[in-house]
Amino acid sequence: MPSQDKDSYLVGLIGSGIGPSLSPALHEREADRQGLRYLYRLIDIDALGAGPDAVGDLLRSARDLGFDGLNITHPCKQHVIPHLDALAPQAEALGAVNTVVFAEDGRAVGHNTDVTGFAASFARGLPDVPLERVVQLGAGGAGAAVAHATLTLGAERVTVVDELPERAAALADALNTHFGAGRAAAGTPDRLGDLLAHADGLVHATPTGMAAHPGLPLPAELLDPGLWIAEVVYRPLETALLRTARALGCATLDGGGMAVFQAVDAFRLFTEREPDSARMLADFGELAGAVTAPQ
Repeated sequence: MPSQDKDSYLVGLIGSGIGPSLSPALHEREADRQGLRYLYRLIDIDALGAGPDAVGDLLRSARDLGFDGLNITHPCKQHVIPHLDALAPQAEALGAVNTVVFAEDGRAVGHNTDVTGFAASFARGLPDVPLERVVQLGAGGAGAAVAHATLTLGAERVTVVDELPERAAALADALNTHFGAGRAAAGTPDRLGDLLAHADGLVHATPTGMAAHPGLPLPAELLDPGLWIAEVVYRPLETALLRTARALGCATLDGGGMAVFQAVDAFRLFTEREPDSARMLADFGELAGAVTAPQ
C-alpha cells in the first residue's frame, strides 16, 4: 500500500471509449488541494486498437513504468482479474474489479469501489423510494456491483436481465449465494415488459446511452411514471433513458453521484489520504456542466 509520506502519484484508467472521462480531473483537483503531485492518465484500448484481453499486458506495463494504481472500466472489469495477485473481499465476491493498487512489494491488488459508490449515490439521490421489487438491466462488471449495492441497501428482490441469459443467471446465482436464496432472479429481455409492470424501479447498468453507445436500452413504452430509474452511465449525464423517464414523471438518479463516490474511494485507496467528497461533488457539477452538489 502507498505510504503516507509519499506525495507524488501516477495513476490511470484502462477502458474503452474513455476520452470523455472526468476521472482525471476529479482526482487531480482533489490532489492539488491536498498538496500532492498527481498525474492521472487515460489508457484507451480503442485508441490502441486492442480488445479487453489486452488489459493484462497493459497492467504489467503500468506496473513496470511505476504506476501506483489503475482504475478499470468497461469492458475490462472482469478480464483484469486473472492478472491480479490478490483481490479485496468485495471484489472477490463480485467477480469484478474497478480499482487496482500496486503494493510496495509489487503485487497488484484488485478492489471494487463501484459498490460503495452506487450505494452512496442512491442513498443520497433516491432516499425514500420503495425497494420491494427491482429490475436491473445488465449483468456485466458494473451490473454485478450495483446489484450487490441495491441488495445491500435493502432491496427485497432484484431481477437481472441481460442480453446474455447465462450471464444474468450466473449473477443471480452469485447474489443468492451471498445474500440468501430468493433475493435475486434472472430474466430474459422478452419478459422485460411484464417484469417492469410489477416493479418499483429500474437500475440501468449497460453501456447503452454512453457517448459511444447512444440510444435507449429498452423500448420507451415499457416505462411507467410509477417507476424510479437509476442510471449508471454518466457520459453524458443526461442519457436518453433519463430524458425519457423524466418526461414521463419518473423519479430519476443520474450516474454522476456514483462516478464521484467511486472516485472518492479509489483516491483513498491510491493515496491512503481522506478525500473531501463534498468538494469532489462540487467539482463534478462544474466539470459536467450540471448541478450535482446538494442544494
